[in-house]
Amino acid sequence: MNIPEKAAQLLSLEGKVAIVTGAASGIGRGIAIALAQLGASVAVLDIDERGGLNTVSSIVRLGGKATFVRCDVSLRRACAEAVTKTVESFGGINILCNNAGIVIRKTVLELQEDEWDLALDVTLKSVYLLSREVIPHMIRGGGGSIINTGSGWSLKGGPQAAAYCTAKAGVLNLTKAMAIDHGKDNIRVNCVCPGDVDTPMLKSECVQLGGDPAKFMQDAANRPIHRLGTPDDVAKAVLFLASDMSKWITGTHLIVDGGGLA
Repeated sequence: MNIPEKAAQLLSLEGKVAIVTGAASGIGRGIAIALAQLGASVAVLDIDERGGLNTVSSIVRLGGKATFVRCDVSLRRACAEAVTKTVESFGGINILCNNAGIVIRKTVLELQEDEWDLALDVTLKSVYLLSREVIPHMIRGGGGSIINTGSGWSLKGGPQAAAYCTAKAGVLNLTKAMAIDHGKDNIRVNCVCPGDVDTPMLKSECVQLGGDPAKFMQDAANRPIHRLGTPDDVAKAVLFLASDMSKWITGTHLIVDGGGLA
């Protein structure tokens, strides 16, 4: 077997089934499309039906398989129903990408209690809820890979982002705890930690902070690799962690930030 064939075999996700949350736009959309391009059948989960269906359409146009499942990932019943629908559509689940998140740019003094709850429920609690529903299916299928989306702020604090920093730090340590608990089940659990990525969420942060958009984006690109990230940059890291290229990697985090934390 030559090198290109071997690499293709290691990266192939043919026959795999993936769930991606927050897949209607941004990083989640990029992950869903990338997984499908390597052969996975993808369940696109989001509350944004229009955006989710657009992601599915993009995947289908590229020759992939996908279905949209409307899901409020902060609710236990909705997560259970989404997993059931995925299994009914594709027969099992091998890959779970817990990507959904909300950023609210406020200090502790500025945050309202309902904002705190919303940020943690969507960004952190959802990882627990989806993993709780998916892991039994992975065990029955002989294993799987869970990739959680953290942040650079999983590893350090940031200004006016108290709830987001808390949630993303929790995602990172929950990743480690699940990796310890489920290694025996041949389930690998890892975390990608993106820096600033050119997405609708990043633009919403500028609006929340009331800054100048051009300066905000310029400042965000101030890192050793002088540009913002793209969803595809993060998706490629997820592909590595989902594939057989990372068969002995679990309980760790991969920083994808153009050197911002260097």
